[in-house]
Amino acid sequence: MRVFMDQDITLTSLEILYSISRELAASLDLRKVLANILTLTTENMNVERASLVVIDIHGKPVDAAIMYNGSLIPHTVDQLLDVVTSGLAGWVVKNQKSVLINNTQQDDRWLVRPNQEIVDPARSALCVPLMAQEVLVGVLTIVHREVNFFTQSQFALQQAIADMAGIAIRNAQLYQEVEHAHLRYRDLFEKSIDPIVVTAMDGMIVAANQKTFETMQITSGEVIGRNIVDFQVLPEKVIDNLFEQIEKNKSLIYEGSLLNAKAEKIPVEVHVSIINLQGQPSLQWIFRDISERKNLDLLREDLSAMIYHDLRSPLANIVSSLELMKEPIVATKDTSMIQLLEISDRATERMNRLISSLLDINRLEAGQPITNKKMTDVEKLMDESIETLHTLAKSKQVMVEKMVFSKIAQILVDEDMIRRVLINLLENAIKFSSEGDKTAIGAKANGDMVTIWVEDHGPGIPPESVDKIFNKFVRLHGNSFAKGLGLGLSFCRTAVLAHGGKIWVENVSGGGSRFILTLPAAAIN
Repeated sequence: MRVFMDQDITLTSLEILYSISRELAASLDLRKVLANILTLTTENMNVERASLVVIDIHGKPVDAAIMYNGSLIPHTVDQLLDVVTSGLAGWVVKNQKSVLINNTQQDDRWLVRPNQEIVDPARSALCVPLMAQEVLVGVLTIVHREVNFFTQSQFALQQAIADMAGIAIRNAQLYQEVEHAHLRYRDLFEKSIDPIVVTAMDGMIVAANQKTFETMQITSGEVIGRNIVDFQVLPEKVIDNLFEQIEKNKSLIYEGSLLNAKAEKIPVEVHVSIINLQGQPSLQWIFRDISERKNLDLLREDLSAMIYHDLRSPLANIVSSLELMKEPIVATKDTSMIQLLEISDRATERMNRLISSLLDINRLEAGQPITNKKMTDVEKLMDESIETLHTLAKSKQVMVEKMVFSKIAQILVDEDMIRRVLINLLENAIKFSSEGDKTAIGAKANGDMVTIWVEDHGPGIPPESVDKIFNKFVRLHGNSFAKGLGLGLSFCRTAVLAHGGKIWVENVSGGGSRFILTLPAAAIN
C-alpha cells in the first residue's frame, strides 16, 4: 500500500480511502476491525505508534487496540480508563473534536505517562474522535517522534479514515450484539423445561429443542420438515383457522394435546407467537405440559361428585327429622329450642342449595338441557332471595334494598336454579359488607332482556381477577375475602349461560362491586 505524501494529494487520498474501505468491510469481528484500522493508519501515515479505544454510550472504555512498530501490544482496563479520562484522548472524548499537535512539549493537553518519554518520546500527535450516526464510538490517537510531522492534508485524510472507522466499529458492535442475542436465545431454547418448536409461517417445522424430542419420544429426523399440526389435537375454536388467527393477532394461546410417538395425548397449553428468524417471519410454539393441572381438575370433579352423592341422602334424612321435630318443639314454646330449630333449618337449606348447585354444574357441563322451565316473576325471585338471607343480613346489620325501575316481563327459567343464583350473589354481597353497610338487588327491563344486578360496598374485585372469578375452584385470597370452595360464582355463570343470558362483574366507584346478569324476557303470546 502506498504511503501518503503531500504531492498528488487527491489521487493518493482516493486510492487510500478506497483501499481502507475495502479492508474495513472485509470483517465484522470487532477485534479484527480494530487491528485493521491501526494497521492501515500506521502504514499510510508512516508512524510507529497508534492506539484506538472503543467506548460505550456512557464514555466508558469497552475494548481497545494498541500498536507499536507494527505489532499489537497488551493493555489493561486501568490503562484504557486513564486514556479516555485524561490527556489528549480524554480532551477529544469530552469535546468530540479532532486535534493536531505539532509539538507535544508545547501543548498542555499532552500528558506524559510514566516512563513514556524514556521509552518512546513523542513529538507530534494527531487524535480524532470516531463517530457513527453522530454517536461517539471511539478515539484514535497516532504519534510520531518528529516535530511538525503531520500536515493539514494528512490531518484531513485521517478524519476521513476516522469516519469510515467509526461506521466499521459500529457495524461490528451491532453484529456482536446480534450474535450474543442469538447465543442467548439458543441457550434459553435448548435449556427450556418446555418443548419449543420453530416453524415457518405455514407450520412447517424448522427447529425444535431437546425437550421436544424427549417429550414426544421421537428424533430430530422425525420432526423437522413435518407440519406442527400433525403433532397436535387442536380445540374446536382454532381447528379451522389456526394460522389466520395467529397472523391476525400476532400471538395465540390455547389448550390442546401434543401427540407423542405412541399417539398418546399430552395435555398442553400452547403459546404461539411470531418471531423474526434470520430476517424471516417465523412462528415459535411453546408447549406447556398441564397434565398435573388436568389431573387436579379431574380429582376436584370426582370430589364434587362424591360430595353430592354421599351427602344427598344423609341431608334428606336430616331434613325429614327436622320436619318431624318441628311441631313438638313449637308446642313447647321454648324460645331457645325454637331458635336452634330455625338455625338448623337455615343450615340444611344452605347445604341443600350447595349440593343442588354442584349437581347443576355437572349436569349442565355434560350438555344436559334444562327441562323444568316455567314462567317466573322476577320480583318474586328477588323477594324470596331477600327473605332467605334476612337472618344473615340482620346478624351483620347490613340493610338490603330492592330496586325495580319499571314493569318487568316474566322470564321462562328453571325457577329454583335462578333463585339460587340470586341468593348466591346476594349472600356474597352481605358477607363482603361491613356492619352498617347497604347492599342492593335490582332489576329492570332492557329490550327483549331482563337485567338483574346485585351491588355491595365491600372490598371490590381485584382487576386481575375480574376475568377469572367465574372459573371453577377460583378463590380470592386475602383477609377481606370469605373462604369457600370457589364454586358459587361458577354455578352462577353456568346457570345463566344455560338460560341464554350473560353475567359479569364491575367494580363500583368508591369501593364495592356490582354483579350483573341478563336473562331473555319471556315472549308474550
